[in-house]
Amino acid sequence: MTIDSAHLGARDAVAAISSGEVSSQELVQACLGRIEQFDGEIGAWAHLDAELAVEQARQADEARRRGRVTGPLHGVPVGVKDIVDTFDLPTERGTALYAGRTPSKDAALVATLREAGAIILGKTVTTELAVYAPGKTSNPHNPERTPGGSSSGSAAAVAAFMTPLSVGTQTNGSVIRPASFCGVFGFKPSFGRISRRGVLALSRPLDTVGVFARDLGDLALIADVLMVYDQDDPDMRPRARPFISQTLADLPPVEPRLAFVRTPAWDRADQTTKDAFRELIEHIGDRVDVVDLPPVFNRVLDDHKAIMEADLARNLASLYRNGGDKISERLRDMIEQGQAVLATQYNNAVDRITEYNDLLDEYFFDYDAILTPSAPGEAPDKATTGDPVFCTIWTLCGTPALNLPVLQGHEGLPLGVQMVAARGDDARLFRTARWLVERLDQ
Repeated sequence: MTIDSAHLGARDAVAAISSGEVSSQELVQACLGRIEQFDGEIGAWAHLDAELAVEQARQADEARRRGRVTGPLHGVPVGVKDIVDTFDLPTERGTALYAGRTPSKDAALVATLREAGAIILGKTVTTELAVYAPGKTSNPHNPERTPGGSSSGSAAAVAAFMTPLSVGTQTNGSVIRPASFCGVFGFKPSFGRISRRGVLALSRPLDTVGVFARDLGDLALIADVLMVYDQDDPDMRPRARPFISQTLADLPPVEPRLAFVRTPAWDRADQTTKDAFRELIEHIGDRVDVVDLPPVFNRVLDDHKAIMEADLARNLASLYRNGGDKISERLRDMIEQGQAVLATQYNNAVDRITEYNDLLDEYFFDYDAILTPSAPGEAPDKATTGDPVFCTIWTLCGTPALNLPVLQGHEGLPLGVQMVAARGDDARLFRTARWLVERLDQ
């Protein structure tokens, strides 16, 4: 039977390459074929060098032929968001202000992917400086709709079978929201679990690297590769690796208990989302409770806004001064609002992150995970990247979050379920997610 290489998931691709059933070159060529066929309409890629990708694959195949030790992603293509530095491809960060920028070395996570044997297929489209102004990417399910942002191309490329895996980032909702809109699995790990060295800095307390895949096990595979300590990321700490794939393979010792949390943003959810989650809760039955967060969480959106905008004002100051006419009006407004944030306001908001997590820990004592929407509804039109409001609490608190593409809206577009666990509980989050996905399939 002929294998459709472009439709292989990451784990199946690893197995097929290891057995010799498929070569890395065949897989890469199949992905490039999908890109040639569909990317004119979808626009998921910012930078591609087909010859470079094929040459990486040739070297991977040669290493296997010679019997050399191979890594867990040997020969597998990965798309990398265009705010992550790559020494052999441009990193233009979604703005004309960085046109032609080619870094001299890889970001730490790219070096880690290469060490694991991955093929860096190309750079995926980001919104302008990974904030809100849309790029060229369309939603693979409907080209008139947004794929979400800011990791627009990373989500769309995986959804369109252009690559089995991709890397994105999240400072508000930039992994979970596009994963929801594009109907793929997305993972934002606990804060400080994947190195950000060599990634565009927007907000140190918020910036988090995440990943996309079409399968929960594939998502665990790339997360395991990337969750390694880097002493040069100031927010990483030496700690035991979670080995998510190993935990994912185990059954929960007891059936998980879940809390459905509407969050203070529930009034911004579309009716299709409210209807879908009502049905979801009924389907799960006695393993889920409807729970409300205490009133203190009503401050979360304001705290996140103060931190993010103040940090944008600081980190993008030189671009604002020297190239403000090339920055979108929305981003200029955010920077100017950030310039007005008082130091006491910023510091108090950062200090409250610990308070929020202490309160969340009380919920996670009783529940294995929280369920909440990934986004207010189905993907809106391309004039926007959608509202990240259902991701804000979890990004601010640094808790791990998954998008599970298990629902569909009234218009037939994907509708994601966001599952959240306690900070540092990434592996058990995956195991609980597997339990839920399998229960919904019954």
